[in-house]
Amino acid sequence: MASVLASLFPKLGSLGTSDHASVASINLFVALLCACIIIGHLLEENRWVNESITALIIGLGTGVVILLVSGGKSSHLLVFSEDLFFIYLLPPIIFNAGFQVKKKQFFVNFMTIMLFGAIGTLVSCAIISLGAIQTFKKLDIEFLDIGDYLAIGAIFAATDSVCTLQVLHQDETPLLYSLVFGEGVVNDATSVVLFNAIQNVDLTSLNPSIALSFLGNFFYLFLASTLLGAGTGLLSAYIIKKLYFGRHSTDREVALMMLMAYLSYMLAELFYLSGILTVFFCGIVMSHYTWHNVTESSRVTTRHTFATLSFLAETFLFLYVGMDALDIEKWKFVGDRPGLSISASSILMGLILLGRAAFVFPLSYLSNLMKKSSEEKITFRQQVIIWWAGLMRGAVSMALAYNKFTHGGHTQLQDNAIMITSTITIVLFSTMVFGLMTKPLISLLLPPQRQLSTVSSGANTPKSLTAPLLGSREDSEGDLNVPDLPHPPSLRMLLTAPSHKVHRYWRKFDDAFMRPMFGGRGFAPPAPRSPTEHGP
Repeated sequence: MASVLASLFPKLGSLGTSDHASVASINLFVALLCACIIIGHLLEENRWVNESITALIIGLGTGVVILLVSGGKSSHLLVFSEDLFFIYLLPPIIFNAGFQVKKKQFFVNFMTIMLFGAIGTLVSCAIISLGAIQTFKKLDIEFLDIGDYLAIGAIFAATDSVCTLQVLHQDETPLLYSLVFGEGVVNDATSVVLFNAIQNVDLTSLNPSIALSFLGNFFYLFLASTLLGAGTGLLSAYIIKKLYFGRHSTDREVALMMLMAYLSYMLAELFYLSGILTVFFCGIVMSHYTWHNVTESSRVTTRHTFATLSFLAETFLFLYVGMDALDIEKWKFVGDRPGLSISASSILMGLILLGRAAFVFPLSYLSNLMKKSSEEKITFRQQVIIWWAGLMRGAVSMALAYNKFTHGGHTQLQDNAIMITSTITIVLFSTMVFGLMTKPLISLLLPPQRQLSTVSSGANTPKSLTAPLLGSREDSEGDLNVPDLPHPPSLRMLLTAPSHKVHRYWRKFDDAFMRPMFGGRGFAPPAPRSPTEHGP
């Protein structure tokens, strides 16, 4: 790689060859990130292309150039590492998702989101694993054991709905946006937790005790990760509320919020928990309490800082995936059996389509049974979009595949190379083909007239479930101060509208105990330069 960069930049100065390579790599990657941002902005209104696909195409083009210059030896500037992904790139993406989420709408729609994100992921994983077991043996792929097949199910159950979210508009399709976004975050967390649980359980001899151990490990990771994230978020809120850093320096407030968020993720990794779940719920708790305890300038700074870091990380990932797709090291191991890699990719893509449909439509039907208002129900057209949104695979699938089938980003085994190239093929195909067709599909199924009517129908309902999940404003003050309307008896309401009832009890508990201790809206200290009591 150093010789390639030396041929590209023969006059880099007096630094050593390895330093030349590092400096050139960083310069090229930064330049490519700038190009992705500029071109993505210019194509903002394009009917087909979005920023994710733009970064992917630029990555592919750059990979071709590097491949030609290096004489077919390399196609990327950096070697993909799951550690780079999980430790540095994924945390800002997931934390920003939790930090920006509209908490009320997330938890009001919590049952539907969990059905899709958790139960749906398990169903999809089971179908992909069982399908792979039945079909791969017919392709003479004999090197996989039961643990490998289950890991494949978890790898390809991880969705990437970034392309769809870039096309959907929360103001036009609020309920649909909230479900796609919420499912995407929970799905990523469930896939990683499931993958780790599979790795930690001995599956060589299946029996009821092994199954119970697996389920216990899965739920332990899920629950412990959530509690750790919430606890770290509450600790940051308590510290900032008591010490009130903004009295002297808003920089300290911003720095402490960023470090505490990252600390929650690293603590989860230290204790072998799910960093995704931990940092997501840390983001939710910090936006609910900590964010309201800081100064107004710190609020603006943190909101835009977290959003910018998340945007750069996502662009970086798609850019690198494009370059890594042409890595000659992986493809040369399957050069004598190209048909096998193509067949495996085609089978897995078909299983992804089947696994997605197997839970979206039945669970949507089940969700609709729990809702009485027609505006809250998921229409068939919306179900098709939800199904389509989860067909794309991205960086999480890539990282899990690298974790399972490579060592340090490299593979020297043909069998492992087949799985890596199959993953790359599916990521490229699903992102390019399904991603390019997403915007026209949404325009066809939900034309602007239908979207506008949906918005207007819920515009005068402050407690409507179709309020946007994400936005620059948190739950409006008017919504927070609306007096309790007459409601059915507690038991009947808990059975007919559990989300409403649980949210109502939580609000009372939050106002009576949590906010006085940890701060938040309405409990900021009335000191000079203290945060105002209204939202951003």
